Amino acid sequence: MELDDFPALYRSADGSANDAQLTYLWLIRLQYILLIFAATVSVWFGSSPDLYIIYAWVLAASMVLLLYMIVQKPEKEWYECRALAESIKTSTWRYMMRAEPFDDASKLSTVAEKFSQFLKAILDANSHVRGSISRRPVVGDQITNEMNTVRALPLTERIQRYTADRIKDQREWYVAKSRWNRRQFCLWTWICIIVQGIAIVLALIRIRYDPSWMIWPTEPLLVIASSMIGWIQLKKFNELASAYNLTAHEIGILQTRLSTIDSEEKFSAFVNEAERAFSREHTQWAARQIENV
Repeated sequence: MELDDFPALYRSADGSANDAQLTYLWLIRLQYILLIFAATVSVWFGSSPDLYIIYAWVLAASMVLLLYMIVQKPEKEWYECRALAESIKTSTWRYMMRAEPFDDASKLSTVAEKFSQFLKAILDANSHVRGSISRRPVVGDQITNEMNTVRALPLTERIQRYTADRIKDQREWYVAKSRWNRRQFCLWTWICIIVQGIAIVLALIRIRYDPSWMIWPTEPLLVIASSMIGWIQLKKFNELASAYNLTAHEIGILQTRLSTIDSEEKFSAFVNEAERAFSREHTQWAARQIENV
């Protein structure tokens, strides 16, 4: 499935979530950069009165940025838009696979109407993000031609399509994200250890050799190390790697049951169970993020 094959509301919510995530993470990075810059300026204290002014301005900017993030909560916009997008995505797959509550009816228009009402109910339940998605308008149908084309396929072809485009795609995504988070955790942990190790070595050297003209970057190094620790805790690399790996195994177990499906009723039940598993992982992800808010 291509992005344009999904409802316009999904594309709008997905794009808004991506934008909000990017904004939030760059605000965090900017906060760290300002603090590291302030610590670096403090190393040259005493050489010029102007440095104290620069130091004060940088700290003031950092404080304003912190207050902005506390009041505006840009991370909340990210979580809420992502929740809306995932709810629409799972409903779309239920519609295409003829899973309850979008199972067969005498007329396609009846099911289409039910899906439209379902989208409206989801949007009403997430009315707090209307402003966010309105800043990223998307032109297109809420029920695309591809959605109806897939829905019209025979049972065996729909099973194949769901296996390839949903089950396998999701499993590969979770496996890839698990590996990526594991690598990131190891990378940032080792960099943090190296930076702190350099600070320790400089502190030991300073005990025996501390001429008045030498500048020691110990404070900036400690701030850099603290920022890295904060980044690791913010991104939850290790925790997400374990959670994604477990979800990938759960999807693999689900996938083994596909060969036993031989009726619309069994397939509907399977799709709903699979979509609940995907939704459960997203709900747990959102809960883990909210713990930091």
